[in-house]
Amino acid sequence: MLLAVTDLIEKETLTDNNIEYSDPLIRAFTERFRELRMEGDSPRPIYPYFHLRSEGFWHHRLKPGQRESYSELTTVTSRSQVEQHIAYAYLDDELFELLNNHTVRELLRSALLENMAITPEERQSRLQVRGWDWLECEACVQDYFDMLGKELRGERYNKTGHRRALRNKLRNRPDGAVERKHQNISAILVGLGFTYISGYKPLFNYQSQLRDVVLAHLAGKQSDLKRINTLRDIERAPYTANWDKVLDQDLPDRIPVITPPDRKYLARHVNYSQREAENRALGESGEKFVLEFEKFHLRRAGREDLAEDVEWSSKEQGDGLGYDVRSFPIGDDGVAREEEMFIEVKTTNSGKYQPFYISQNEVEFSREFTRQYSLYRVYDFRKRGRRLYRMPGQVEDHVRLNPVLYRAGFG
Repeated sequence: MLLAVTDLIEKETLTDNNIEYSDPLIRAFTERFRELRMEGDSPRPIYPYFHLRSEGFWHHRLKPGQRESYSELTTVTSRSQVEQHIAYAYLDDELFELLNNHTVRELLRSALLENMAITPEERQSRLQVRGWDWLECEACVQDYFDMLGKELRGERYNKTGHRRALRNKLRNRPDGAVERKHQNISAILVGLGFTYISGYKPLFNYQSQLRDVVLAHLAGKQSDLKRINTLRDIERAPYTANWDKVLDQDLPDRIPVITPPDRKYLARHVNYSQREAENRALGESGEKFVLEFEKFHLRRAGREDLAEDVEWSSKEQGDGLGYDVRSFPIGDDGVAREEEMFIEVKTTNSGKYQPFYISQNEVEFSREFTRQYSLYRVYDFRKRGRRLYRMPGQVEDHVRLNPVLYRAGFG
């Protein structure tokens, strides 16, 4: 039955984790059965379809009103019995995600057919693995989430120590290769809407296999999802660094379009960027940070009068203006101008590549006041070394805007 399921996944006949007792499944089972049958055997796919429920990875979604009758079944003898009680079978999310990877399917088939007799050398040869294999990717992903968990909890950790311990599980990988693999994982998490380790700049040239490993990890390690979703913001350290070091002159590189997978388990997590956008305390703290940043630089430019006129507009006038702070620009010559500058502030505890939410009103304001508008992205806000970068002009000149919310009304 498992071989039949893997065959249907490979042919893309089975794309969701809903394994119905259907003609395609029966045909796939029969084909595999003929290859393995002994004399006197006859194909009865209803038996494994039903009795695999005793295994921890195979589950039944029951039809409405059939729970009591189903609980009394010890076996089934006909297709009609199966169809009466069971809407579909489904695997553990992690297993289903794993089976969407070619390498894992081949390993499972080898294990099932040869009773785990295959050697590591035969595995590499048979699968024709190029570069990092699944187990190496899995070790990197587990190590990455261990570090991410510590970072989210405000615990100190040593990247070099982690990398040294991880290399013992890999095949002679140099430090640079391990570093890039961690950067690849950051890129995958950014694409999925999760936070990432800001010290690992997202690197988007990753293997599709690595993405599969990350998805499998998220499917199987619900505790990691829960930790990211429910973690309360730790107390932010007061800013003590030099204001001259706050501004990051390098804007994020443009990244490829990422299509999140249609995986039902991912619906269980709260989008990290959205959660931050709804965190009013974080937003206000970021706006106050920008307010002080602007005042500092205007005073240094010798314009105490303009520094006093910097306005926390969202606080004094309310939301909905299309910007948060009104300030005054300083030219490349260091001279402050008395022309108004409107600043929208977006703050994240994560790194500079973390996506953010922006309203239609804010986008329209940036279009109307292009010459006077800048979006300040404050990042790594949980850390003492928090920084920001500026995106002047229309927002869409710098980022790709994806519509994700709709206003529902009754008019």
